This record gives sequence, structure tokens and C-alpha cells, in this order.
Amino acid sequence: MTSSFDLAIVGSGFAGSLLALIARRIGCSVLLLERGRHPRFAIGESASPLAGVLIEQLADRYDLPRIRPLASYGTWQRACPEVACGLKRGFTYFKHDAGRRYAMRSDRANQLLVAASPCDELSDTHWFRADVDHFLVKEACGAGVEFLDMTTLSDLEWDADGAPILCGVREGRTVRASARFVVDATGPRGFLSRALRLDAPGFDGYPPTQALYSHFTDVARCDGMTDFDVDGAPPFPLDEAALHHVFDGGWMWVLRFGNGVISAGIAVTDALASELRLSEGAGAWERFLGRHPSIAGQFADARAIREFTWMPRVAYQASAAAGPRWALLPSAAAFVDPLFSTGIPMTLLGIERLAALLERDDGNPDRRSLDDYSRTTLHEAEHTARFVAGCYAGFPAFDRFTAYSMLYFAAASFSEMMRRLGKVPPGFLCAADVRFADDLARLSPANAPPLDLTDVAAVVDRINIAGLCDPSKRNWYDVDLEDPIRGAAKLDASPDTVRAMLRQLMPVSTTWSP
Repeated sequence: MTSSFDLAIVGSGFAGSLLALIARRIGCSVLLLERGRHPRFAIGESASPLAGVLIEQLADRYDLPRIRPLASYGTWQRACPEVACGLKRGFTYFKHDAGRRYAMRSDRANQLLVAASPCDELSDTHWFRADVDHFLVKEACGAGVEFLDMTTLSDLEWDADGAPILCGVREGRTVRASARFVVDATGPRGFLSRALRLDAPGFDGYPPTQALYSHFTDVARCDGMTDFDVDGAPPFPLDEAALHHVFDGGWMWVLRFGNGVISAGIAVTDALASELRLSEGAGAWERFLGRHPSIAGQFADARAIREFTWMPRVAYQASAAAGPRWALLPSAAAFVDPLFSTGIPMTLLGIERLAALLERDDGNPDRRSLDDYSRTTLHEAEHTARFVAGCYAGFPAFDRFTAYSMLYFAAASFSEMMRRLGKVPPGFLCAADVRFADDLARLSPANAPPLDLTDVAAVVDRINIAGLCDPSKRNWYDVDLEDPIRGAAKLDASPDTVRAMLRQLMPVSTTWSP
């Protein structure tokens, strides 16, 4: 095959396929290249309220009505029940001590529950990526995107006008495709990073970490185990969330999909990975379970339905995210850690920004715009890495972690509400807010300051529109729709404006009466 396109996108995960769809809507001819064949396994599965708003806004801006239902659980189930996802009402964290069974403390100091939605209808989702990516690829093909799977790219060349030429092989046949612009959506250490020999400087002060993960069936629910009994009614079912088991040196995720599959894995420091011999896969998994009796109980009847994947290095950052005629989506430019489900919303922000440049500059963004995109992408990744490094440092003293986590939840809820009101928030995790970014670095447990909830409450007060940092809630944070109304001034809006937005957002079946 020898062809020429306005835009070539390498990688047909959700990000590459969604950007391809948008590019077709703005009139570009698009080539989408994939090394594998759909449906196929992919990691990066948990969305967030900000991700939902971004999907809605991208769908509305670029006339993608079949994509918009993926913004929340209720609409997803009605419009696309064949595309598997899981119900994510919030974030659940349990702190474990090696060798001991978990038991809730009376003050709930060894757990944290933060709701992300007021009801199932508006809930976030866990994406079963094999289904989601396949669905979006088919949508892209239906929109006129040229799609080539089973394609291995080997070289990147440049024509006399400086346009990129992608060279490779597909099932024994030569592929040579030129484009006015090329985007890498393959993930960390992807094609453009290799072809352009981009340096990978990493993140200053970030602990080296490794990961081990798989998909399972028959994983027990915590809310059905006596070890995880709670006193009172939690703000949401414990397992209908991004469930985290936290321990010294790392953490574990457990994500449930509606098709009976559970995604689970651990991200740990190099020191703990060495103790567990993480590279040994299934054996390391069993050694990990042997350290934590309550987690082992949850996985007593579990069965891994695919081989374990070992990531010898989780965090990654390229030296640049864009240049003349090329760009990396955030998922290819940098990756930190899935601890707070930051990957999907950061990537959707990158799609939004690149799509705007392609639309404005007739498919070929100018150098200054690309430099701005690169700086913003890498700055937000560094800001996020600084935060996650602080969380790892806070794991051993869980009260420091829960206090520090309020910075994320305050910034995330503030950004979501800003967008719902038609305003532009100051970057991902408020990265463009210099005062907030400085406070996030100053308070980090990685810098060993004395830190408690009062310290964080003072810092986030000006953006706290979700009732966070309230010690009387004892680490259980529900969604109270009166909170953003009371905090309307922080959103530069009137209480009536916020109330009207929430009234329009809430399903008619809700009992909330503003």
C-alpha cells in the first residue's frame, strides 16, 4: 500500500480511534494503524467524572452522538449494553499491614471512601478496553477512516517538504504512507518515541515502580467478607468503585466489569518488587497474597484468565510531546501511575487540545502551537507525578495519605464543575494554578512535612466545592449537591446558576429537590 493522508494515527486504542473520528468530522483524510487485531487486551480501564464531561463536550462539539452515551453508566447501559463496562461510584481505599487481617478501625482511619457521583445513572465507569476500543475502531471505520491492523512500522522518513512517511509491513506486504501530520497514540515508549529517538528523562523525585496485573474471574466482593465489615451505611457499595488495597511500598487495584471479569494488579516500589520477585508473574502474585491475608481471602477462588503482565518500569516521560508535523498524545508522551485514574482524563484533554489545533490550522498545526501543546502535556504529567510520589511516601502513615489525597479530589471536583458551567479550569489537577501547584509540592509527604487534614483544608478551601477535608465525616465522603451550590462563588457563578445546572444534570427519578 502506498497512499497519502492528511493525518496518520499510530495506535487504535480508544484515544487513537476517537481522535480519528474527530479528524474525519473536521474534514481530514485519516489513516489509523494498529500493530494487533481487535478485540484485544489493553490496560488503562478506569474513568472519572472529568473524563465523562470531556466525552460529552467532545461528542457535542464534533457531532458524535454515538460516542456521547459513554460519558456515564446510565446512558452507556441503555445505548451500548453490548460494550462491557463496570459501575464506578467512587474511590475505595483500605490500608493493610503485612501479615495481619484487615479490620476497620472505629475512627475509620485505615480506610477512605470518596464518592464521585450521586447515583448509578450519572456514575463513572470502568472500561473493558477490549470492547471499548473495538467499538470505537468500528465507529472510526464507519466514518471513513482508513484502518490497517496487523501492521508493524519500522521506519519514519520525511519527504522533500518535511512531511512524515511511515514505513512498515502488513502481513508480508510493504506499507508506505505519507501524511501531512502524524500522531502517536500507542502508549509509553511508542513508535514515534523510538523513531525520533526521544530522550526519556523520567520524573524528578519519583520512586521507581513496577507493576504486575491480569484479568480474573470469581474475585470475592469486599462487602461480602467479614474482614471488610463496616459500621454504618457507606456512601456507596464498597466494590462498585475503583477499589484500592494500600500497603507499605505500593497498592493494588480491583476493578469490576459487568461481564464478570475483574481487572486486578499491583504497583510497587522496586524494593518490594525485588522481594516479591515480580518478574516471575504468577509466583510473585502468590507471594504477594501470602503477605496480606484479607486480600488473599478476596482472591481465594479467583482464576486468572490471561497471562500475568509484568511492567519492569511503570512511570515514563518523553523529552518532548510534539514537534514539526508530529505529536504524542498524553498517553504516549508520559505515564505516571493508575492510582487516581488519571490516564483516561489526561488523554482526553490531549485529544481535545490536538483536535482544536487540527481544526484551527487546517490539519497541520504550526510550530508555536505544538510547542505550547508539548509544554502543557509534559507539565501536567510532571505535576501529576509529583502528587503520586507524595502519595507513595504517605502510604506507611495512612493518615498522611488520606489528607494529601484531598488535593486531588478537590481539584478534580472543581474542574468537573467548572466545565459543566462552561468555564475553563486551570489545567489537569489545577496544574496551571501556580499557587495550587506550589502548595501541592510543599505539602507532599515525600518532603516529610508534618501534615494533617487541617493543613490541606486551608490550601484547598478556595477550590473545595465538594465538602472535603471534614474530620467529622471520618474518611467517608458522599456527594452532597448542596456543596457546590454553597461554593458557587468559588466557581465564579451564582448559587442559582449552579442550582440550575445541577437540576438539568440530575435524572428525573432523583429525590433531590434543589
